[in-house]
Amino acid sequence: MRALLSNEPGGPDTLRVERVPDPEPGPGELLVRVRACAINYPDVLIIEDKYQMRPPRPFAPGGEIAGEVEAVGEGVEGWTPGDRVIAVTGYGGLAEKMVIPAGAAFRLPDGRSFAEGSALLLTYATSIHALVDRGRLATDQTLLVLGAAGGVGLAAVELGKAHGARVVAAVSSDDKAEAARAAGADEAIVYPRGPFDREGQKALAQLFKDAVGPAGADVIFDPVGGDYAEPALRAIGWEGRYLVVGFPAGIPKLPLNLTLLKSCDVCGVFWGAFAARDRQANSAHVARLFLLWDEGKIRPRISATYPLERAGEAITALRDRNAIGKLVVTMDGS
Repeated sequence: MRALLSNEPGGPDTLRVERVPDPEPGPGELLVRVRACAINYPDVLIIEDKYQMRPPRPFAPGGEIAGEVEAVGEGVEGWTPGDRVIAVTGYGGLAEKMVIPAGAAFRLPDGRSFAEGSALLLTYATSIHALVDRGRLATDQTLLVLGAAGGVGLAAVELGKAHGARVVAAVSSDDKAEAARAAGADEAIVYPRGPFDREGQKALAQLFKDAVGPAGADVIFDPVGGDYAEPALRAIGWEGRYLVVGFPAGIPKLPLNLTLLKSCDVCGVFWGAFAARDRQANSAHVARLFLLWDEGKIRPRISATYPLERAGEAITALRDRNAIGKLVVTMDGS
């Protein structure tokens, strides 16, 4: 089979498509013929050895797949060859076949394409865990979403609206603002690109404050970090919840006096650990996502697809923050 391999730490230009032996499922595992693999920000980090997980090389990046079960390992029940499956795998998805734990697999609903299926779990499961479990988002509350045109950002916008919130989307360009509004945002604001000096941060904080209103944001969803974090925190309301989701703009340092003055919470969101520690709760969230998907309240937006040979381009686009929604690599044109 073919796989896009990382043989040494580096950027997307270091990845190479190579022929490798087909894997075989062990006990409790499924062999999946991968049809589509979504690209996410961890793919940018993992090939540079900057992610919390460092798989042994050579390895294929790609942590979110859709495909068909090709073989079932010993002791696995409920799955048969030909079943359509989606899963979050951590890495290994940029290959024509891979082995996954059966417990990590969910059935791809009928009528959904492999590309759509590959783009659902990581972003939407992260966002629903963040907003419901960590953010305690309630009807009529105000939600500020940074990076609102990315995959996880658009998911947060849609899920915020599905939970009855007023959603303010913050993005870096007019076309991204249009995408956020199309996803249901009540308001979209365009912020300048950092880094910022102190005056720039003050101006950004005022932009956020004006957008969320005098009471401040009840929940702030931040998958961006960097110089955007402190200005966003300054726009939080009394007893608000600031959700730390990711750091493509860098790891910020927050002045903790702001948390005292606003009596607010700064909440880390680590969906992968949550899903591993509480599979029942995660499965309930996924069931809820399938229902919202069926009702048309959420819909993964795929802005571009790539063949395996060009998967490095997709990772580059995500690294450079040029993507709107999700980028997906498809195998065999499926």
